[in-house]
Amino acid sequence: MDTSELINVMTLSGLSGLGLNNACQLYKRVGSATAIFEHRNDILDIIPDANPRIREILGNVSQPLARAEEELSFIEKNHIKPLVIGEEGYPLRLAECEDAPLIVYYLGNSDLNTAKVISIVGTRNCTEYGRSLCERLIHDISEIYPDTLIVSGLAYGVDIAAHRTALLNNMNTVGVLAHGLDTIYPTLHRHTASQMVRQGGLLTEYMSHCLISKGNFVRRNRIVAGMSDATIVVESAEKGGALITADIAFSYNRTVAAFPGKVDNPYSAGCHKLIRKSMASLITSADDLLDLLQWTNPKTSNQHRQMELFLDLTEEEQTIVNYMKDKDDVMVNSLVVATGLSYDKLMSSLLELEFKGVVKVLGGNRYKLS
Repeated sequence: MDTSELINVMTLSGLSGLGLNNACQLYKRVGSATAIFEHRNDILDIIPDANPRIREILGNVSQPLARAEEELSFIEKNHIKPLVIGEEGYPLRLAECEDAPLIVYYLGNSDLNTAKVISIVGTRNCTEYGRSLCERLIHDISEIYPDTLIVSGLAYGVDIAAHRTALLNNMNTVGVLAHGLDTIYPTLHRHTASQMVRQGGLLTEYMSHCLISKGNFVRRNRIVAGMSDATIVVESAEKGGALITADIAFSYNRTVAAFPGKVDNPYSAGCHKLIRKSMASLITSADDLLDLLQWTNPKTSNQHRQMELFLDLTEEEQTIVNYMKDKDDVMVNSLVVATGLSYDKLMSSLLELEFKGVVKVLGGNRYKLS
């Protein structure tokens, strides 16, 4: 993406009155931020069903444009990567979500589209029981799938326990922030954040000098949920950010899991609520999570996948199968690019392959060979 378009994307995302979600939808419909501003006077001819106020909003660009140019200098100086939806590096799982941000800012070295990504969330008032669960879960996953990316929110309690345990087990971990990359909140987590930049990273949809507000923390939960295959709730009270994240993950049709606790423990009440409402699967170990996600344990299964010779596959189905061979699992977006099939044709072929018992559906819009 050239610099001019990037500045226009940043300007669009910062327009007052448009909203981050609306900016993304507008961008998708028009095709580029530059085209949006070029047609700001006749935008209603291009998108007749748009809010009539959009012309007025697109006309007030001087301040957000100056802000975008200032931010570009900041991210270039600090080696921050601006990731725009639809462009290389943007989290593909997140891009599938209707309310995905138009642009995110990333400081780190981990692949956000690695094969396996899980988010681990929970109460800020983490107990020793919760911390122990978190440490054991991540340690055991690292023994089986060390390349799994651990995502959380860098908050007190379960979040920071997940990040630190991932670092200790040589796993990459990404913290999703509710503010710009010019600051770290809580400040007590600065050292951990610094380690994460070298072994994972920090991600946010907010520019620098952004005011820290409660609403931003709620909004960032959708990114934690959206960029992951599964959301695991370790401990949570009956209300709180972890439950919001789990609810969002559930709405995205992603896997949600929760650890049970003592029936009278207030910091397990949220987990029990999710399990009781069938919004989360009960897990007690990493093995439970692997079974839930249908991630084959390579240490206990060396079975070589071979397609039955008598299967009658169409040309499109065989193309899909050939690409999926020797891969643990594959995202739909990757299949679209690799096979050259349209999204509708691909999904139709995958459904037929599922009926034939050739592929299995996993959480997070992923598939694997049976």
